Formats: sequence, structure tokens, C-alpha cells
Amino acid sequence: MQSKTDKKPLPHPERPAREDKNVAYRAIRFDETCPVPESLLSLLKYEYLRQELWVPLEKREGRICVLIDDSQNILKRDAIESLLKTKAVEYCVASKEDILLFIDHFFKVEASGKNHGDGGDHPSVSESDDNIVKLVDNVIDEAYLRRASDIHFEPDIRDRLVNVRFRIDGECILFKTYPYEYRSAIVSRIKIMSNLDITERRLPQDGKIKHKVPDAGEIELRVATIPTQGYVEDVVLRILTRGKILVLDELQMTPETLERFKAILKKPYGLILLVGPTGSGKTTTAHAALHMLNRPNVKIWTVEDPVEITQKGIRQVQVHHKIGLDFSNAMRAFLRADPDIIMVGEMRDYETAKMGVDASTTGHLVLSTLHTNNAPETIVRLLDMGIDPFSFADSLLCVLAQRLLRSLCVACKEPYHPAEDEFQELARHYGERAFSLLNIAYDEKLTLYRPRGCPACNDTGYRGMMGVFELLTATDNIKQMIISRKSIAAIRKTSTGEGMKTLLQGGILKVLRGETDLIEVLSICMR
Repeated sequence: MQSKTDKKPLPHPERPAREDKNVAYRAIRFDETCPVPESLLSLLKYEYLRQELWVPLEKREGRICVLIDDSQNILKRDAIESLLKTKAVEYCVASKEDILLFIDHFFKVEASGKNHGDGGDHPSVSESDDNIVKLVDNVIDEAYLRRASDIHFEPDIRDRLVNVRFRIDGECILFKTYPYEYRSAIVSRIKIMSNLDITERRLPQDGKIKHKVPDAGEIELRVATIPTQGYVEDVVLRILTRGKILVLDELQMTPETLERFKAILKKPYGLILLVGPTGSGKTTTAHAALHMLNRPNVKIWTVEDPVEITQKGIRQVQVHHKIGLDFSNAMRAFLRADPDIIMVGEMRDYETAKMGVDASTTGHLVLSTLHTNNAPETIVRLLDMGIDPFSFADSLLCVLAQRLLRSLCVACKEPYHPAEDEFQELARHYGERAFSLLNIAYDEKLTLYRPRGCPACNDTGYRGMMGVFELLTATDNIKQMIISRKSIAAIRKTSTGEGMKTLLQGGILKVLRGETDLIEVLSICMR
């Protein structure tokens, strides 16, 4: 039972609203003259309070008065006392509508434009509305046309907008903003397209979408939903490059590195490791290598997570962790399925790494990727996993580390003559002794290029990506260093002495050729 308040913030009615184990709970109705308890609200969020249906009203004589809709909900009361960090809480009761009105009043939100039954979304907006359907389709179409690799939907609870950003050439660029009231409808629409549970908003979900782009055919997108602060959900869509296979000659390796890598791929057995951070192009390089090896008389198995690029004649397996089909289990099955070549999407653990090493020593050519920063570090990382150094040294053929650099936009890149200090900085980063062997003199003819910006490159000065590579070959000296468990620095010194160009050196060579600039190289390469 509820009684109307007078003009005081917290009226005391003549009789309690209800009794629970001899505890009386006052009933409160919304009063727009109630002062805002700013100190109590400082650590609480608007969306959270609306979803959980409670709000603090005031602090009086050391006790905090809290308005709730169900005084007998012990779990809610425990959560409230935990958040407020006190057991000194006096509970009052009110209807759901009055609690929402108090919350809107305290956070200075106009109630007239809100639908208090669904957490603040506009009542006329749903995932099935034509406007929402067209909005999501148009965003995907535009992202594809702009060469984006990822689409980010980000509800902003502070500015009360839905930001949409595209990752183009490695950089996140704001595309558009949409009304905050669209946030749930957009997420639900994407969940429907990817067969996800639209009622589950508390846990991350992942799925896939097949979408037809006008004049470009069908594309596939990988979907990830993530619940974020403020009781909203972010969605990230990755546009998969299915069917797009590059050959090794298109990867922009230096002629020397390309020749050495092709020679290694012709070996009948052994272990080839492709390393780099996420998004550095390892999968593209792996499939370019498999494209060279793919012949009718060769049996190739791959296990990937996910399968992004498909090739005719190659048998590919998608990892499915929920049913126990992981990399190691797939590898175990492959060894019973008469393979010539095995490609493992990633060596994440000791068991997978050990099976890869063992398979490469028993007559199979094994390619695998690893998340390490450079080629020498990869060797030490696998030894630290517990891999036997003798077996590893015997099986290893090479480690190819790589990064993706942004290319200067050919439409607007600006030529300039560098100052001598800038030239000397290039030499220091490259290594002065090695740089002197390039026989590049500082004179008036020396020309470098820098970004300027134009409509073709979204005013960034960069357009397109290119690879930079570091190929460590497992020579006899390197094999002996593996057995002796030498340090990263020692392995790097030996490998560079035997002709390996580091990632940083490869990037600087591209600077000297006018393909990128030093700032971009230093942003992704370390000495």
C-alpha cells in the first residue's frame, strides 16, 4: 500500500506500506521537489539503476535511505549494501514507475522522451523496423566499399550517442553517429542476422553473418558482442577476406627474403613458423605459402580458428572449443589421416607445440603461427614452453616474423629533402655499420616522402597496407644456439650476422624507397 508524499523529500506516512519480520517499510511516491543526493550518486550509473530498479534518496543520521520496488528481495539488498559499502541502509518502497521517475529526475533526464519499461529506448524503435534494417545494411555496405577490415558499434552512455567506427588500413576512423535510442535495436538486429540470442545481454557472444553487397556479391562477417559499462553492448564486425588468396610474389618481401623463403618451402619436412601480433597478416602469408605447395599429388590439412581463406584441394577444419575440437585434438586426428603438409592456425600451448615439432620430425612439413614480436623471441618462447631443444633444433626450418605498414597515399604523398639530422636518425635506427653498406649518401638529390592527406585517403595521408618481414633461417649455428638455450640478443646477433634483415631494417628500406615514412615504421617496429 502506498501513500502520497507531502513536499518534504521523505515523508513519514501514518502507517507503513508493508511489514516484513517486524520491519516497517515506508512507501514513497515521486516528488519532483526531492533534492538530488549527488554524493550518493557519484559512483552509480544511470543505466544500472534503471535496470536494477533502485535508487538512493538521502543520507540521514548515518543511514542511507534507498528506494526499491521489492523490499523482500534479499539478493538485491545484498547487492545494494555491497555497492554502498554499508549495512546501515533504510529501505523504502515505491512502484516501478515512481522509481524510474526519481532516477530520471536525479540524472536530469527528460522523462517525456523515454520509455521507462525498456531501459530508455525509444518505444517506436525495434530491430524489425525498416529504418534499423536499412541502417545496419548500409553501414556494412559502406564499410566494404571503404576497404574497412572491422566495424565497431559503440554506444556512448556519456554523450548519449551510438558511434560507428571503421578500421581502415589499421586505424579506427569515426564513420557516423546515430541516436542513442537506436542502441538496443541495432544490437538486436545484428544478433538476429548472426543467429545469436537477443535476450542475452550480460555475456559476450560470437557468430557470423553472410551479407550481399550490391555489385560485389556475398561477403562474410565475424560478429562479436561484448557487454560494456553502463549496461549497453558493443558489437564488432570483422569483414573476412574469404576467397582472396595472394601469392608470395604479391606480399612485397624483399627479393632476397622471397628467394630464401621459397627455397625453404620446397623442403620435404620440417617446421616453419609465421609470427607476429594479431592482424599482422600471418594467415594471408600462410595461405600464400600453401598456394605454392598445393598440388594434386599433395595432401594438405589445416586447422584454423576461424577458417577465413579457403583453397580448392586443401582440407580445412574449423576449431570448435565447445565440443573439444581444439588445435591439439585436430593435430592428433591429422596424423592418422595420411598428411603431407599440416598447417596449424596457432601454437597456443605446450601440447600443440610438441605435436607440431614431433610431426615435423616424422616426415611432415608443418606450418604454424605464433603470437610473438620477432623471430629470435619465438625460439626462446617455445623453449620456455618446455619444448625439447634437441627436437626443436632438429625440426626448425625458419621463423618468418611480419608486420603490416600503412603505405603513403600515392595520390597526395609529398616529396621533400630531409635534414641531415633526420638522415642520421634513419642510420641510427637501421644500425650505422649495416646502413653504411647500403651506400646511400646524404646529398641534395636525396628525397623522402611524407603524408599530406586528400579525399582518396580520408585525409590521413595513408592508403593501403604492405608487409615488412624478418626471416630467421635455422642454420647450423642457430640450431646449436637452440640446443644451448642462448638468449634472444645472442640469437639476433648471430642471425643478423648471417644476413637476416630485422623488421625495423625492412621498414627503413621502405622509407628510403618512398613507400612509407619513419613515424609509421617506428609505430609498429622496435629495435
